[in-house]
Amino acid sequence: MSETIQPVQENKPARKKVIFSGIQPTGVMTLGNYLGAIKNWVTLQEEYHCVYSIVNMHAITVRQDPQKLRQNTLEAYALILACGIDPEKSIAFIQSHVKTHAELTWVLNCFTQFGELSRMTQFKDKSARYADNINAGLFDYPVLMAADILLYQADLVPVGIDQKQHLELSRDIAQRFNGVYGNVFTVPDAYIPKAGAKIMSLSEPTKKMSKSDSNPNAFISILDKPEQIIKKFKRAVTDSEMEVAYREGKDGINNLMTIYSVVTGKSFDEIQNEFAGKGYGDFKVAVGEAVAEHLRPVREKFDALIKDKAYLEECYAKGAERALAISQRTLDKVYKKVGFLK
Repeated sequence: MSETIQPVQENKPARKKVIFSGIQPTGVMTLGNYLGAIKNWVTLQEEYHCVYSIVNMHAITVRQDPQKLRQNTLEAYALILACGIDPEKSIAFIQSHVKTHAELTWVLNCFTQFGELSRMTQFKDKSARYADNINAGLFDYPVLMAADILLYQADLVPVGIDQKQHLELSRDIAQRFNGVYGNVFTVPDAYIPKAGAKIMSLSEPTKKMSKSDSNPNAFISILDKPEQIIKKFKRAVTDSEMEVAYREGKDGINNLMTIYSVVTGKSFDEIQNEFAGKGYGDFKVAVGEAVAEHLRPVREKFDALIKDKAYLEECYAKGAERALAISQRTLDKVYKKVGFLK
């Protein structure tokens, strides 16, 4: 099957821009993953040509249990569909099913400087955390990320603050290659949503919410049961004041207001007015109930999808076929430019 993004034609509307994003299959997503990334993915597919991937090749930079990785990959794919990614509207696939990602990475390695990779802060952080396994893949991770993006001629990449440095490297690699061989790659820009871009820990609101947190009350899994969600929000760290207001120095309340705003659509002013004269206890319960209700259809759809392995396989196989058709075109052009025989 052949698929392409249609070019701009005379008297026709301008083509939709292309967005690429990926998520690692490292267990059940947190509320932070959902509100900061996946929820935005769902909205973006209405306005853009979206390419979404479960990036399981990135996951093996850290040692994985093979059986668990397969299960996590399938669950991550089911979860993005449960969250609202439509495999008919968007290209949704598993990274290792599309060979062009590994193939383009090698070429891009030859256009990436050692010094650039050694300056990546995430490599430094992970090297300290996984000192017994500082492998070449961990070092080279940003080049695979660049290949992920550039293969689809992505105009925009939704990224959090922690991935912005990697996107800058992708831009540098694209510009360097284009400078030698002409206009081969689209140089991608960051797409950073204004609200809910960074959801913080419920127990330490100066830290990003993470499922690796040793305190289970610090994060919400999007498959947590309603009673678990409400209980965790009741225990959320706030401050010694009693005013629900968004301002500097109120990290816990600011985080809860951000979450409540994203799931309800209410502005910070509306939230402040809603809880004027009320205590933090009422506010935390309201946030917990709103989040539990917001996630209810996701939980229900996931439970149905994960039981239907045949449907999931059909979706990710079709997604891989569509992804390969587009990415192979880019790779063929790159191979020709660098001088490889057809």
